Amino acid sequence: MAALPQQSAAGRMPLLDATKGVACLLIVGHHLVRYGPLADGAAPLAPWLFEWLSEDGRLAVQVFLVIAGFLAAASLAPAGLLRSDRPAMRALYQRYGRLVMPYLAALTCTVLVAAAVRPWLHDEAVPGAPSLPQLIAHGLLLQDLLGYDALSAGVWYVAIDFQLFALAIVVVGLAGPMQRHGRLSPATARWVGAVLVGGLVVGSLLVFNRQASLDITAIYFFGAYGLGMLGFWLGRATRGIAWSSAVALLGTVGLVALAVEWRSRIVVALVTALAIVLADRRGWLAPKHWPTMAMPLLRLGRISYSLFLIHFSVILAVNALVSQWAPRTPWGDALGLAGAVLLSLGAATVLHAQVELRPTTWRALLFLFGALVVCGMLTAP
Repeated sequence: MAALPQQSAAGRMPLLDATKGVACLLIVGHHLVRYGPLADGAAPLAPWLFEWLSEDGRLAVQVFLVIAGFLAAASLAPAGLLRSDRPAMRALYQRYGRLVMPYLAALTCTVLVAAAVRPWLHDEAVPGAPSLPQLIAHGLLLQDLLGYDALSAGVWYVAIDFQLFALAIVVVGLAGPMQRHGRLSPATARWVGAVLVGGLVVGSLLVFNRQASLDITAIYFFGAYGLGMLGFWLGRATRGIAWSSAVALLGTVGLVALAVEWRSRIVVALVTALAIVLADRRGWLAPKHWPTMAMPLLRLGRISYSLFLIHFSVILAVNALVSQWAPRTPWGDALGLAGAVLLSLGAATVLHAQVELRPTTWRALLFLFGALVVCGMLTAP
């Protein structure tokens, strides 16, 4: 969901990790109150909270997008040009591997859980039995572009994250040929990359993000992602007047986009980007500014991607078990929801340690891809 598995060139940034963790919990809460019968049973205990999570919890995705863009700029082009020591295709492969290894493992778990609960949890949240093309499309992150139903909640974001990373490589990579053929100085070429990203941000915010039919493509979300990229480069500005002017321009672009059409998702993205820019300028992203007492948030942030991936299968399993075997009362259903959160955290810890932290290899990718296909076919009718 992530702001997924990616680390900046400067090392870990605890404040961003903590922010990802909180945002991920909001996404878990959003799915918790939207999927399964337990949410309906527990909703009368706190109707305002359930309604807010159901309607606005999804906005936390914008936080993921901005942080992902910030970290992509740090990883791909910290100086504004693509790093010469990291070829584009290798960066793309590494990104695919880091995204897909835990994704395939979690998706396999969801397919198996859905098959187990499908006979006795009659809820629209339960995915249908998958087909072979559907499984392959999911493994290649093409399910939405090819029109297949999702096998788990949130898988669309993983596909969009990979698209955005690839698009960022293409856009920033244009600065290199322009430097060579236009005989630009390195300093000028670095600005070219930022200008190209800024132009695409403006196009996304003013045009593409207003077209609902494009929400399966990177161009729809590049406004938020690009704000994060620009935010990283702003943090490297050495002159105060240049930094202030750029921040003012960034804010103006966002306000113009909102004046054209008000979108709460863009408000969240803009506020997040400006907050990160300010935090970076003040040095708050450095590890030394992280208080010891807040370490649980840091740990939550580090497993946030695994939590994002695995929680839906836990939600399905808990809803099935509690609705089938436990007395149905509001407090009983609420306890079931709380248990789903705790079990999701435990499952995420295991997925993070056993899969997400492992190095990407073709053998591991092929094994996990094959496991998804085989398990999916075994559960097909």
